Formats: sequence, structure tokens, C-alpha cells
Amino acid sequence: MAAEHAVPDGLVVVACCKEKRVTAAPLPALDLYEGWVVPLIRDRVTEHGGLRSRVLVLSALYGLVTADAPVTTYEQPMTEERASVLAGTAPSVLRRHLARFPSSEALLLMEAPYAEVLGTVPVTRTHLITDPMDRHADIHAVLDSWSWP
Repeated sequence: MAAEHAVPDGLVVVACCKEKRVTAAPLPALDLYEGWVVPLIRDRVTEHGGLRSRVLVLSALYGLVTADAPVTTYEQPMTEERASVLAGTAPSVLRRHLARFPSSEALLLMEAPYAEVLGTVPVTRTHLITDPMDRHADIHAVLDSWSWP
């Protein structure tokens, strides 16, 4: 594969948020969420479709899904009960995704209860940012280090 067509390294896992587009028709997960730092991530990958495969969304309702997984508007907070259910599925979804799209680093943009759902991320280096709204510069620094546009 030519270098100019290579997809840069890195995996971003971003938590869902309360602010969503209101729609009865399914939208790609990355396009549904309007709050938290989802718009920042969406803006970084919009012009580079290959990077969307390097983004996962951890939804309190849908679990760990790809950026393009169809989802609809919902209300489901991440309760202890829901986190327990998702902890039974999210790690295996993450491992399967990394088998298909290998990465040596991951950037987790989520509060601690969401990160606990994922468990240990099987990559060489994990960046966990639990307060991403105050750390945009740190997020950009990680993405820039991966040569993400």
C-alpha cells in the first residue's frame, strides 16, 4: 500500500453524550452525538473516511459501536447496572475491532465509569482523558502525534 494511502495509527474511543440529534431515522453513531468532544473528533475525520474506521463510540444503550454503526436518538444514562452489562460485551468487541484495524495506541475520551466498561485496552499505549472538554489541546496533541489530519 502506498504511503499516501496508508491509514495512520491510533484508535479513538469516545463516550456517548446526552446531546444528540433528534431523529427517527438511524444515523451513523459519530454523526448522532452533538456534545462532549464528539464534534471535535468528527471534525478531525470528516474529510478522511478511512479514519472513521479508527473511531469507536461507547454508547450506554448500544454498547461499543463503530463510528458508522446506525443508531437512533435515545435516553439511557450509564448506570451501574448498564455498565455491568456492557462490561460483558465491550472488551470482546474492542479486541475484534483491533484485530481488524490494528493499532499500537488508543485515545479514550470518557469518564471513569465508561473506561471501566472497556477494561484493559490491548494496545502498547493508552491515553485516557476523563475531562476532555477542558483538554482539547491534549486531544489534538495525541491525534497530531498519529499524523491524523
